[in-house]
Amino acid sequence: MSDMTQPAPPAGVKRHLPLITILAMAVIGFFTLRDYLTFDTLRDNREALLLFRDSNYALMVLGFVAIYVTIVAFSLPGAAVASVTGGFLFGLWGGTAFNVLSATIGATAIFLAARAGLGRALSAKLETSEGTMKRLMEGLRENEVSVLFLLRLVPAVPFFVANLLPALVGVKFRNFVWTTALGIIPGAIVYTSIGVGLGEVFDRGEDPDLSLLWAPQVIGPILGLAALAALPIVIKALRGKKDF
Repeated sequence: MSDMTQPAPPAGVKRHLPLITILAMAVIGFFTLRDYLTFDTLRDNREALLLFRDSNYALMVLGFVAIYVTIVAFSLPGAAVASVTGGFLFGLWGGTAFNVLSATIGATAIFLAARAGLGRALSAKLETSEGTMKRLMEGLRENEVSVLFLLRLVPAVPFFVANLLPALVGVKFRNFVWTTALGIIPGAIVYTSIGVGLGEVFDRGEDPDLSLLWAPQVIGPILGLAALAALPIVIKALRGKKDF
């Protein structure tokens, strides 16, 4: 009787499976879900969602967090819609709390998946590098928290990149988690606040204006926080030049 069992994948391949799964789901989700995770879907189902929330608040919270975590963890389309939905369903403070919690958990999942595979090998290689790369790694170690905050506060950095890049260069897990949770709060408040007034927007037959994030009165304070995060890096650089 022949052995019909399939050979187990090599250990190296196993380490990459979580990240491969995430990337595959991201591609599949982009083509299959982008027409469903939209404000039109939310508009069509808003009465049912509000009714369910009023009768099953805890279950609605758990369902919302689970869906949002899945969206972030697999980099599916609809993260902005989910953030706005948080404000629509739970108000400014509850929505912000649930948005930040969900996004942090999802981001942590990507970080761990990347670090378990590609990140482990790449960070080990960078640790033994020389020249410019070694100096960059030393600079990252000295300014790890500031760099992580910058990745979260600078709007031009895609959320997926801010989740993946730290894992590939070997930043500390605890620093990644707490800087993510704090660093995404300003943007979360903006998106959640849009959701608070979403019912009136729908009643006018309009879609929410997500360009509010780029309004001077909004982007200005966020960039100010980014500047504060960068200040320790600048100070260390200036001190290094003086010492030299």
